[in-house]
Amino acid sequence: MTFATAGIHHVTAITGDQQRNLDFYAGVLGLRLVKRTVNFDDPTTYHFYFGDESGGPGSLITFFAWPDAKRGRPGAGQVAVTSFAIPPRSLGYWIERLIRYHVLYEQPRTRFDDERVIALKDPDGLLLELVAHPSAESRSPWSGGQIEPEHSIRGIHSVTLWEEGHELTSRLLIDSLGFSLMREQGSIYRFVARGDAPAKIVDVRVVPGLWSGVIGAGTVHHVAFRARDEAAQIAIRGTLAALGSNVTPQLDRQYFRSVYFREPGGVLFEIATDGPGFTLDEPLETLGLALKLPPWLEDRRFEIEALLPDVRLPLKLPGPAG
Repeated sequence: MTFATAGIHHVTAITGDQQRNLDFYAGVLGLRLVKRTVNFDDPTTYHFYFGDESGGPGSLITFFAWPDAKRGRPGAGQVAVTSFAIPPRSLGYWIERLIRYHVLYEQPRTRFDDERVIALKDPDGLLLELVAHPSAESRSPWSGGQIEPEHSIRGIHSVTLWEEGHELTSRLLIDSLGFSLMREQGSIYRFVARGDAPAKIVDVRVVPGLWSGVIGAGTVHHVAFRARDEAAQIAIRGTLAALGSNVTPQLDRQYFRSVYFREPGGVLFEIATDGPGFTLDEPLETLGLALKLPPWLEDRRFEIEALLPDVRLPLKLPGPAG
């Protein structure tokens, strides 16, 4: 059976200031901090996961917190833009909120006839968008955050890859990951995953001659696509390896299993399983409140906690009236 991803699992980016990152994503944007853990490859630094109430696949943006990391540079061979879904009626609310919290943004513009897009940057310079589209209405809001539920972000809408060319990347997305080319607009090629799951759009923007991206604070480290289970993940890993991709072994990320490889344009892709999920080691009601470590790091908890800087969730922020 041919592998077909349901769409985006998560996007992982880099921040140089963990408290500022928490204040922006849990405070200004009102996402839920669903997991406070460490980078398993560097357990002296935080790894934050932000998403919907349960941290469902397709809602997640995560951050490696590398204190004092040098600013990166978005460019070719990167996921350049991460886009969040909002209800169309919330466009004015979000403009008011961005103004109130002094977030630089661009006036809304129309894309593909049915999307109204607000472009903005986070405090590290990461390129973000709020995309107003009717499909956001069908996604459940989180009612416990900083934003009134009717206006809250409804997870990931799409990602935009900046590439020197699109042919080889297009072939991988279609032939190996199960996407379909839905439409083109200028230099943008839009690919959509099968099925009705959210967060199923990948835009490939062709930017010939643009400088190469430089990894650092304010850039995306990788994008992960969904595999329904480990069997599907192992199958696609074998397919990718047979095509010549240098795919990692399966890695245990506690809340999902992962394999990584670079697509032809240089972007780091991950295939992540849907489960076991973020309630594996703490109840839904208290997600993100305590530092959680995987079993293989528990015996180092005292050392790790001593090295990690103190952080706090932002207090309830006043916001514009709905």
